[in-house]
Amino acid sequence: MEFLGFIWNQVILGPMINSLILLYAVLFSNFGISILVFTVLIRVVTLPLTLRQIRMTKKMSTVQPLIKDLQQKYANDKSRISQETMRIYKENGINPLGCLGPMFIQMPVWIGLYQAIIQTLPANPDSLVGLSQKLYPWLPLVNKVVPLDSSMLWLDLAQPDRTPVLPVLVGVSMWAVQKMSMMPSTDPRQQQTANMMLWMMPMMLMFFSFQLPSGLSLYWVASNLIQMGIQYFITGWG
Repeated sequence: MEFLGFIWNQVILGPMINSLILLYAVLFSNFGISILVFTVLIRVVTLPLTLRQIRMTKKMSTVQPLIKDLQQKYANDKSRISQETMRIYKENGINPLGCLGPMFIQMPVWIGLYQAIIQTLPANPDSLVGLSQKLYPWLPLVNKVVPLDSSMLWLDLAQPDRTPVLPVLVGVSMWAVQKMSMMPSTDPRQQQTANMMLWMMPMMLMFFSFQLPSGLSLYWVASNLIQMGIQYFITGWG
């Protein structure tokens, strides 16, 4: 566990903290703008995976009529349906797991950003000492701007939004992303599950946004808006 913690700090948390503070130093000492620019950088780095996910989902939607025919033709043979479905996927160059790539990438980013915001905006002198140990000594600009100002508009980015504005934006933007990317299914049970997830995930993130630092909510909203733009450019609204 200590080894994993060391890897996490060196590969994820340390670079995030120093990147956020460096952006803060060069972007008018505004931590909100730092988070927004950081979000854009993350989306640029993960753009190939995002494009692959969208195109793979689009391909899967085009073969749904073929899969529906299979389900009707082999209604009593689930094994045959699975075999034929995989054959169709292979013939059309579809890898169902390819749709999950960006999700797996986003999870450590969300967790790392949550920890980075908490540690970058310390609430007491002891936490400030802990932050100083994570700053890169070869980045003097980073060391000069600590402590940071966590205010942006009506927000304290180290604390949850006291109004419902940002949490609602998180929920609405997440719903829009899922609605745009949701693939219709020929299986009524799968479609029902998809419809349930369409509402469950946004509601869950909106609930979390009332509890977590508003800086993380700001990242969610910005990331969702970028995702919507990319999705619209490739497939339109649906």
